[in-house]
Formats: sequence, structure tokens, C-alpha cells
Amino acid sequence: MAQAVDQSDQTIATLYSPKMLDTQGEIHHRLLRETDFATLEQMTREELSNHIRRFADAVLADHEMTLPVRILDQLIEAVINEVRGFGPLEVLLADESISEIMVNGPDQVMVERSGKLMAAPIRFADGEHIMRIVEKIIAPLGRRLDEAVPMVDARLPDGSRLNAIIPPLAVGGPYVTIRKFAADPLTADNLVRFGTVSAQMNDFLQMCVRGKLNVMVSGGTGSGKTTTLNVLSSFIPSDERIITIEDAAELQLQQNHVLTLESRPPNLEGTGAINIRDLVRNALRMRPDRIIIGEVRGGEALDMLQAMNTGHEGSLSTAHTNGPRDCLSRLETMVLMAGTELPSHAIRQQISSAIDLIVHQDRMRDGSRKITYITEVQRMEGEEVITQDLFTLRHHGVDDDGRLIVEHRPTGVQPLFVDKLAAEGVQLPPDMFLPLEEPVQRRSFFG
Repeated sequence: MAQAVDQSDQTIATLYSPKMLDTQGEIHHRLLRETDFATLEQMTREELSNHIRRFADAVLADHEMTLPVRILDQLIEAVINEVRGFGPLEVLLADESISEIMVNGPDQVMVERSGKLMAAPIRFADGEHIMRIVEKIIAPLGRRLDEAVPMVDARLPDGSRLNAIIPPLAVGGPYVTIRKFAADPLTADNLVRFGTVSAQMNDFLQMCVRGKLNVMVSGGTGSGKTTTLNVLSSFIPSDERIITIEDAAELQLQQNHVLTLESRPPNLEGTGAINIRDLVRNALRMRPDRIIIGEVRGGEALDMLQAMNTGHEGSLSTAHTNGPRDCLSRLETMVLMAGTELPSHAIRQQISSAIDLIVHQDRMRDGSRKITYITEVQRMEGEEVITQDLFTLRHHGVDDDGRLIVEHRPTGVQPLFVDKLAAEGVQLPPDMFLPLEEPVQRRSFFG
């Protein structure tokens, strides 16, 4: 794999050895002590490199050290990253094959590549070094991280999402987790090629979005819900007014008429917070054709359901759940978190009326992400919400490379919302759902 970390693991490991980190820290300290920071900011990258090289030569001479030219160039680049970038994290952020970075204290950094966790050949000098990098990220956002506020969520300039937690809450910390933001968002064709979804399912989902069905994307942490939501969003016609609501703006919609709303945490005085529920209520006054909520995790579920039931069709959102069965029960719980006194029957009635489709996604044990269920929410029968699986994932074992052999299959059941799609000018082809060899039992929830 021709990626930065893979190509130069040994060089990077040498660069971030304890001795080299001490040398790097001394060069950085002398640089800041003897050069005004404003002057450093005004230098071109070449001027800064030459300036740092003079300090590096002096430090190496003091310690009677000699380094190969390649290692010296890497050392100077590392100091540049400390001055203008995010220190040791820069090499990982530049590696497009890495989707997540996990700093588990100064001595252990893990990354996720192709769905698999592995150790990265970098380290930090100490906890203060980690804190300095995190503060560099959050300072422009007006955020703080200290004993009074020991947890923070923030967004890097490229949109990547950062979470940091420090002692005393993080016993061996500071701990930092970065979910990287893809420069080029995945498309529907990418998901089909990766096997996340079949071509038949992709066509079906595109028709559902164009036909203004309300869709929930469910799944666990790291299962790819946001990526799938982004792809589903790309199916929305370009002439519609779309409002996205997120804690940290991650969606990359390509349509012309997109308004992005982002929640706001409390300020230094602990006031001024604007949560997702506030933004959902405000979005309803902005004449949206579509509302896309990055994730529902609390009382905003009630406002979302009410919006879906009052003319804002074609809305999309995600939720952390273990399966389609769990998605509806979790929605009910989140509605109760709004502090309402609604009876369970009324909540379930709202859910069954609002949600048309649940797209459930899982991260498999081989690291791949797959849509495992596409499930229709049909109607209420008594106290039960009746649902029906339309597509499922079948497992056929493991190949010689340890990859799962799976197959997406329709269940052979035509959804009840065919007429609703037809009213929007979307006609499902008659061969969209091919029957299986054996009958599929419909599922009921809350029974």
C-alpha cells in the first residue's frame, strides 16, 4: 500500500523515538524562544525550513549528534508541523487510507485502516505535548479544555471530528479520537463497488429518496451511517431546498440549495448552548423541502417525527441502534426524553406514521461495512408496529483471505408504500423484488 505511514514506518518510528522527541522538543523550544511567533507566521515554508535547519544544526552540534540527510529532513518537517500544523498527527491526517486516529496517551497511537485497528509508528513526548496539539485545534473555536471542562468535541479545518478527554477523567490520558473527514465523499457507485449495498438496493433507495419517503439510517458506532446518509442525500433533486442539522458538520451535499446548521456547546460561562432540538424547531421556520438530521440521540426525535408528520416529507436521519427492531424502540425512548407525557400508543402511532423505511448498516468482523437490512415500517396493529424486511444480507462463509462471503437478497415482498411513490411520479419496476425460495416472516415491534 503506497501510503505515507506504510512507506516510511521505520523512518517515522525513528523520528518519534524518545531520544529524537527530546531533540525535536529542544529545537522547537529554542526556535520559539529566539524567534518572534509573528515572524514565523510570515515566513514561507521554504524560509521556515531553512530557519529551523539552523537551529537543528546547533542543537545536534551541542549534543555531538549526526543524522542521515533523510532523517534530518524529516526532523525539520516534524518541527514545521509543530509550528504550523498538528505535530505528530500531521502524517496520519495526510494518509487517506486512515479513517480514524486514536491517541491513547503519549506512548500509544492507534489508527483504523480498511476497518482494521493497528498501531501507528508515532508517539508524543508527554501528556503536555498532546494537550498543546489539542489546544491548537480548539483555540480558534473559542473552546477550552482543562480540569473544569475535561471533555471537548471539536472540528478540524478539514471537517474531521475530534473528541478529547483529559485527566482526572482519563486515567492514562489525555485521550484523543479523530474521525477523519473524507476529502472526496464516497458516492453510490463506490458503495456498490465496495459491496456495502447491491446495485439493486442502490436503485431502490434512490427511488425511495426521490419519492420523498422518510428514511432512518441505523447502525452501531463506526458502521458507516454518516457515509450512507451522505449518499442517500445525493439522491435528492437539486431544485429542492435542503437544511442539514448536525452536531459537527460532516455531510457533503453537492446540491445548490443547501443550508447547513451546526449545534453550539456552552460558552466559557456555561451558557449560550444551542442543541439539535433548537435547530430542528428553527429549521421548520426556514421553508425546507427536506430536513436532514445528522443523528438523533435525544428529545429532538419528537420534533423530527412531528416534522415528518406535518408535511416535511423526504426527511433523513441516523440513529445508533443494534438493528431495525431496536431502532423503533430507541426512537420511542428518545421521544420520552423530550419530557412529554405522551402515552406509548400515541408515540408508536407517530413513529409508524412518520418513518417509512429503516436502512440498517453494520461493520462486519472483517472490517467491511454492509447494509444488512432494508426494512419497511408498515402500520400499527393494536399496540404493535408492524414492519417488513425488503432486503437482507445472507452469509455464505469466509474466503481464503478471511473476508466474509455475503449476498444481498430481496425478500420477495413488495412494500406497501408503492402507491405513495407513484404519487410522486416514481414507479418501482416489477422485477425489483424477486421471490426467495422460502417465505419470509414479517416482524412486529413493541409486541
